[in-house]
Amino acid sequence: MKHIYLSLMLVLAVLYVSAQKIDRIITVKKVSKIEKTLSADDMEGRATFTPGIDKAADFIAAAFKKNKLLPAEGSNGYFQEFALVEATQTAVSGNADGNAINESNMVVLTTKETLTVNEQSGYETGTIDANDRLFNKAYGYINSGKNYIVWVDTAHSKSFGNLLRFKRESFKSDGSILFVLTGKAPATYSFSAQHTISEKKLKNVVGMLPGKSQSDRKDEYVIFSAHYDHLGIGQADNKGDSIFNGANDDAAGTTAVMMLSSYFSKIKNNERTIVFAAFTAEEIGGFGSQYFSKQFNPEKVVAMFNIEMIGTDSKWGKNSAYITGYEKTDMGEILAKNLQGTAFTFYPDPYPDQQLFYRSDNATLARLGVPAHTISTSKMDNEPYYHTQGDEIETLDLKNMTEIIKAIALSSASIVNGTDSPSRVDTTQLR
Repeated sequence: MKHIYLSLMLVLAVLYVSAQKIDRIITVKKVSKIEKTLSADDMEGRATFTPGIDKAADFIAAAFKKNKLLPAEGSNGYFQEFALVEATQTAVSGNADGNAINESNMVVLTTKETLTVNEQSGYETGTIDANDRLFNKAYGYINSGKNYIVWVDTAHSKSFGNLLRFKRESFKSDGSILFVLTGKAPATYSFSAQHTISEKKLKNVVGMLPGKSQSDRKDEYVIFSAHYDHLGIGQADNKGDSIFNGANDDAAGTTAVMMLSSYFSKIKNNERTIVFAAFTAEEIGGFGSQYFSKQFNPEKVVAMFNIEMIGTDSKWGKNSAYITGYEKTDMGEILAKNLQGTAFTFYPDPYPDQQLFYRSDNATLARLGVPAHTISTSKMDNEPYYHTQGDEIETLDLKNMTEIIKAIALSSASIVNGTDSPSRVDTTQLR
C-alpha cells in the first residue's frame, strides 16, 4: 500500500510540474498573437498559389526556427517543396482490334506531354468489370503509381465520363493510366495522347524535434499537424468583405501546432522524434498532406495529431473536443488516461454521417495503418462562419482554444515519451 501511495504521489507531482510549465509556455496572449497574424487581412485568406500563403509560410517557418527545430530531411530549410502538374489534353486517338475508339470512350491520366501506348509499351493491363464499383476500382489503379491500361466494361457507360474528375492537378509522376470503355479486352491496340503540361510550386512547412532516446524510440515519429491554407479572396458579402480569413479553418489548428512546437522544444522530454507540420493545399484536395505522408515509413509513425478548427466551443461546451475515428484505435483512451485529474474531456466524433475521419489531413496516413486522427471542436451541423468571410478572429473563443492546446500537449505526453503506443488502424475496415 505504501508503494502504491508513493507512486500515486509521484504521478500527481509530475502532473503538477507539467501543468506549471505549460501555463507559462502556452498562454492566451501568445495564442492570440499567432492567431491574429495568421488570420489578418494582409494574409489575403492564404489561398494556395498566392502571395498571402507564402507570407504565412514565412511566418510559420520563422517560429520553427525560433523554437530551434530541425528542418526535415530533403527540405529547403523548413519548406518541404513539391509541385502539382496540370495536364491539359490537346489530342487523343486510339484503335482496338483495328477499330477506331471514340474519344469519349478514353480517359487519359498522365503528366507526360506525349503518350503512346500499345501491346509493346510494357503497360500492365487491368479491368473494371460490370459488377465492380467503378470509382473504387479506378482509384486503386491510380494510386498504384504504375503504368496501366484499364479496360472498362460498357456496363459503366453512363458513369464512365465521370472518371474525368480524376483528371485534375496531380503530383508529377512517371505513372500513366489509360481507361478505355470497351465490350471486351482487345488483342491488339494502339493509343496516343498529347497534353500541354504546366507545373505549380507548393510547400509544406515542417520542423522536427529529435527524440532524446538512444534506442529505437528516436527513429519513431509523433506528428502534430494542421493545414495553413484557406480560400483566399472571393466575392464580397453584403458588408463588402471579400477576404475569407479562415481564422478557425485552419489558422486555429496552425496556431496550435506552432504553440506545441514551442512547448515541446522547451520541456525537452520527448524520447520519440516529434514532427510539426503545416500543410498546404488542403482546401483543393489535400495535396500537402498526401505529399508529406509519402516522405515517411508509416511503420515508424506512432501517432498523428491533426488539429482542425478548435477556435469555437464544441457541442459539449468548454474544455472539450472530439476525435475523428475514435473507435478505430485506442489512442483516445490513452489521451483520456493522461488527462485524468484535469477538467478536459475528449469525446468520439459526434458527426459520423459527415465522414470527417476521411475528410482531413489525417486520412492519408490512416489509410496506411497509422493511428492518425483529427482533433476538432467544430459543430459541423451548426458552424455559421464555416467557409464564409465571417470566419474571423473575433468569432473565436481564444481562452478555450488555449486550454484545448494545453490538453493536446498533456494528453500526448505518454506517446511522446515512449510509454504508450496507440493500436494501429485496421485498414481492411476503411471505406
